[in-house]
Amino acid sequence: MVSAYVLILTQVGQAARVAEELATLDGVESAEDVTGPYDVIARVTAATVDELGRLVVARIQQVEGVDRTLTCPVVSL
Repeated sequence: MVSAYVLILTQVGQAARVAEELATLDGVESAEDVTGPYDVIARVTAATVDELGRLVVARIQQVEGVDRTLTCPVVSL
């Protein structure tokens, strides 16, 4: 299993709606609107790195109001 945090920049005034919609997607464990340089942070999981990429590109980035994403995979040190 691959886990990651996806930092999301949204259009002005869209953070709460984007977080709500993301939370309904398969593979998204949580999505919360936050303050700071990003507007939403989502915790996601996928079976493989390829599936993680498809989740971000084909599902998360397609949500209306999402402008940009930054995917931060979780590592075990």
